[in-house]
Amino acid sequence: MRSTFRTTKRRRLYISFFPPKSFQRPFEEESVKRLLSAIRVSHDLQSCKRQCWFSAIEDSLNRESGSKVHHANIQASKAVADIIRTTLGPRSMLKMLLDTGGGGIVVTNDGNCILRELDLAHPAAKSMIELSRTQDEEVGDGTTSVIVLAGEMLHVAEAFIDKKYHPTVICRAYNKALEDAIAVLDNIAAPVDVNDRVAMLGMVKSCIGTKFTGQFGDLIADLALDATTTVGVDLGQGLREVDIKKYIKVEKIPGGQLEDSKVLKGVMINKDVVAPGKMKRKIINPRIILLDCPLEYKKGENQTNAELVREEDWGVLLKLEEEYIENLCMQILKFKPDLVITEKGLSDLACHYFSKAGVSAIRRLRKTDNNRIAKACGAVVVNRPDELQESDVGTRAGIFEVKKIGDEFFAFIDECKDPKACTVLLRGASKDLLNEVERNLQDAMSVARNIIKNPKLVPGGGATELTVSATLKQKSSSIEGIEKWPYEAAAIAFEAIPRTLAQNCGVNVIRTMTALQGKHANGENAWIGIDGTTGAITDMQERKIWDAYNVKAQTFKTAIEAACMLLRIDDIVSGIKKKETPGAASSSKPTIEKEDDADNEQMIPE
Repeated sequence: MRSTFRTTKRRRLYISFFPPKSFQRPFEEESVKRLLSAIRVSHDLQSCKRQCWFSAIEDSLNRESGSKVHHANIQASKAVADIIRTTLGPRSMLKMLLDTGGGGIVVTNDGNCILRELDLAHPAAKSMIELSRTQDEEVGDGTTSVIVLAGEMLHVAEAFIDKKYHPTVICRAYNKALEDAIAVLDNIAAPVDVNDRVAMLGMVKSCIGTKFTGQFGDLIADLALDATTTVGVDLGQGLREVDIKKYIKVEKIPGGQLEDSKVLKGVMINKDVVAPGKMKRKIINPRIILLDCPLEYKKGENQTNAELVREEDWGVLLKLEEEYIENLCMQILKFKPDLVITEKGLSDLACHYFSKAGVSAIRRLRKTDNNRIAKACGAVVVNRPDELQESDVGTRAGIFEVKKIGDEFFAFIDECKDPKACTVLLRGASKDLLNEVERNLQDAMSVARNIIKNPKLVPGGGATELTVSATLKQKSSSIEGIEKWPYEAAAIAFEAIPRTLAQNCGVNVIRTMTALQGKHANGENAWIGIDGTTGAITDMQERKIWDAYNVKAQTFKTAIEAACMLLRIDDIVSGIKKKETPGAASSSKPTIEKEDDADNEQMIPE
């Protein structure tokens, strides 16, 4: 018995049946016909189901899958990396961003600041921007490096995607390369003495040498180091906590010169005393009380109606209010303060009692500023005046003074003994300059904080990346299987950082990179790198060009993990229907009132 199977474009299965000569009995012939018809019907049903399913997807969703998605993601990531590639190193270019969120112009070379202002549509490009933000929040520096490195990791992976390598194999090789890279960092890291101010200053200076304010010398490094050492708190066991966000306030005031900028041993707030004519604007060694409650008559939470029968009752009601405020003020004044600061309101009557007692008062202060003043002068923020104690009064401040800078008044609580909060006062020619200086200062403070938390240094100027690259290339020969090639590609990708530095210096990239690779291949000195200013190949230890260990380790981890995540995306489905809120569907359709409904309307009481 022979049978032939044929398939047409309609995906129907045809079976030609040739019975043998000995096939004579009619009932056998009939059963075979029934079998063939059953096969044909079942196949038609399956193809119909498949057809319906495909048509359902095409109607509602837009779907891309396979290598097409990989290539699109890699191209988008490379495009983002190319935008900020020229902003790496001391010879970096500045970017001017127009029509930003604030409606002004931003001029900067900070990777995170540039990418934050970009409005990108591609999902892979958006995730690259998230990398920069994560890096900025975690360690405060290396925002450009992480994007350049992640873009390069994806770029070298493209060749393997074309050769039909599975993304999991590439990711496995990348993760192995990351582990080995961190091990190399541990080997070449050098310890640093946190108490040695000269070494710390050189460290911070080399990290912000790539920034716009690098041209102003030691100024920003001095400010950053003073601020972070001021607010550092010992946790014991050699650990030290530095909270930049909460306890360091950067106050920008246009005017003057950048050299006039300084770190105050205390706090500065943009406020004046409540009654300038009656209250003192300068107090030496003030006793400070900080409050978190209003010094005015309490208003009812709901609308309160009072019915007065006699005319005298009105006077009694007013007297009650006055007595309540007088009682509050007397509870405060018995501690003989010189300055009272509250986050809430302060009534005219309370102002009168305070000025009569020779006490200065400031009202409606931000909670964050109040907490900083508490840390600086040793006071405790009190919620109710009747709970005040002598220990809550701040006595560590040296001077309280209100000064006029430009058109505004600023209150200074300065010369505090051992303050744990401070204000950095920045002066400059224009707002744009001050904004850029502030961004650079935040990076410098983050670098100083990183060194205080983990006092280890690694060489800068691309020397670390070249050492890691050379070590990984040697190790790749001992790796077996197909993971060897992606591992070696990851090693080559690390060279993107020194190559970009050389490009931005304007030197011959091929000659410089070949010379650097030759020096590192022998393993003679891990500190040989490229001087970002001149483009010369030098010893980073002699030039004092360093990077914080935390920053480098975080850059490698973030870049490789992000590259692995993007490589593992093999399907992009867009056009997913959003869930409608209940009642949204019904409200979208206009309702037509009929005559019968007019009688059913509820009467609204007058």
